[in-house]
Amino acid sequence: MPPSPRNISNYDLIIFDLDGTLAPSKSPLEPDMAELIIKLIAKIKVAVISGGGYPQFGTQFLNGLPTSSSSENFSNLFLLPTSGTCLYAWKGMWCEQYNEKLSPQEKADIKQAFCDALRAAGYIRPEKTYGEILEDRGSQITFSALGQSAPLMFKSAWDPGRTKRVKIVEILQPKIPRYDVRIGGTTSIDVTPRGVNKAYGIRKLEEYLKVSQDRIVFVGDALYQGGNDYPAKATGVDCIQVKGPEETKQLIQAWLR
Repeated sequence: MPPSPRNISNYDLIIFDLDGTLAPSKSPLEPDMAELIIKLIAKIKVAVISGGGYPQFGTQFLNGLPTSSSSENFSNLFLLPTSGTCLYAWKGMWCEQYNEKLSPQEKADIKQAFCDALRAAGYIRPEKTYGEILEDRGSQITFSALGQSAPLMFKSAWDPGRTKRVKIVEILQPKIPRYDVRIGGTTSIDVTPRGVNKAYGIRKLEEYLKVSQDRIVFVGDALYQGGNDYPAKATGVDCIQVKGPEETKQLIQAWLR
């Protein structure tokens, strides 16, 4: 069972991680989860934050929402792609509010550091990959060991204990000290400018919506040290750790009672 949530009346904003929290890694939102989200945004402001880029939000999250019954409430929904390095709000359509884009030189430096670290860690590129191994998401560079579109069964088997990625991160971080390096999803590592992470995204949204931190709760599956949800703890907002989408459904159902 997930931790018992405070009553929804204690909050003005609920922030969810996406992969592993609302949906399995890079998998579409399930219909019953989509219905719960629709019911929730009718009551309270909701944000979704993920290491994935905005296009990934479209295919994985937005396309699963029944728009005919929910578009009038989209003003209560906020999207924070690429670990909160950008923000999208609904104004009749999804509009970008800010974007902390990396420069071409910054991207080149990060990619080179990744190549060196992967070689030093003994990473061997699979014969078959499912998309780019090093993906440029504009404001974030992400390593996906098998490619971000790999089947979940393959992803889950590649690094279940995170030991491979921990080794890569330990080699990579000293090479790019001006950047944050975080383990995300099931096979990925995300890199953003130092301090520009999910905590940054939460702070920006807090300012944008003029919501105090004691009225915000964050729900994620990677709140452990080194996980890409861990920076949320530094913001002072309530944080709830879940094991996966099923526990998240139970939380939302409890809030909606």
